[in-house]
Amino acid sequence: MRLVLLSLSAALFVSPCNVDFSKGDQEAADTGSKVATSDPLASHDLKIGERLPAELADDKPRQVMQQQVVLDRLGFTPGVIDGKGGLSTANAINGFQEANGLPITGQIDAATAQALAQWNNIPATRVVTIPDTFAAGPFSPIPANAAEQAKLPGLGYESLDEKLAERFHTTVETLQELNPELTQTAGAPTVSAAGQAMPTAATPLFRAGQQVRVPNTGADKIEAGAVKNAQWQETLVALGVGTPGLQAARIVVSKSNGTLKAYNAADKLIGIYTATMGSRRDPLPLGEWKITGVAYNPPFSYNPKLFWDVPDSHEKQLLPPGPNGPVGVAWIDLSKEHYGIHGTPEPQTIGSAESHGCVRLTNWDVARLSEMVSSKTRVLFEA
Repeated sequence: MRLVLLSLSAALFVSPCNVDFSKGDQEAADTGSKVATSDPLASHDLKIGERLPAELADDKPRQVMQQQVVLDRLGFTPGVIDGKGGLSTANAINGFQEANGLPITGQIDAATAQALAQWNNIPATRVVTIPDTFAAGPFSPIPANAAEQAKLPGLGYESLDEKLAERFHTTVETLQELNPELTQTAGAPTVSAAGQAMPTAATPLFRAGQQVRVPNTGADKIEAGAVKNAQWQETLVALGVGTPGLQAARIVVSKSNGTLKAYNAADKLIGIYTATMGSRRDPLPLGEWKITGVAYNPPFSYNPKLFWDVPDSHEKQLLPPGPNGPVGVAWIDLSKEHYGIHGTPEPQTIGSAESHGCVRLTNWDVARLSEMVSSKTRVLFEA
């Protein structure tokens, strides 16, 4: 994904925050759009102890990715599922250990491996066929200039590759690694910032009807009647996020740990997410706050005066909604003016980039969290 708000190179890895939601700050209205009753990309989870059919097995061992997939399904999300581990995966392991009364080590030690063993029958990957409807788009490049973005009907995905990566909580690079045979026919590649070969925008890697291997994400079932907003349900389907049926009584955002934790009424940890929060210029506002509302697929009121790295001479703009918008697919509004918990167009930067004070999650994590909070949820920002 790419950052879409600012044209200034200095802001390439800074998430916009201090948001003015004077427009579009309420929950999005149901437009009556129709939602498919089934998701052709949905997981078909095995029951605990159920034997894995041979045709569903991984083509090779992927131990770290398998652990990431299980943790993601349980709500202890590792951020981007890439099979490589790292800070977000360690945070997810910490969350699983805390929730299960295990020593908190951030490692898959013997006790943790034993606790996770009941899900060993869940493979790290599965093969799916890309549906025509999913691949239909529209897809289009997003200009860097806010004034040009404001003219667009929405800030959607730029390519099917990007959309498919978000659906399975991963990156295009990881999908490419899982499907090496496709890279041979995708056309002349370019080189990513990480030095990996990437298909050009004109020659996307994926297309409708292809069978592709993807991370075996789950927990994507949407219970009938659980989502009243049809557009928001479409977003949940597109992100592979189900309705967890869990309610967060309190949220704790830890600046030192770089995490957001959700606890239920019994004070049991039910979710943990690696988050980006604050910077030296816009520190995380420590203290207790309330949730004043949730905006699904929100527009963004771009006010240059709220950004230290943007000249005040720039004009205000109302940017359209979309996963590539500055705050992603959802905004959880807080009683601290201009501050909230929101998504991002750059999931791979979570935990390693700064924000303008707000708490930034991947789009799939903020979508899941949005289904768990209410005005009764208490929020604590701590050092």
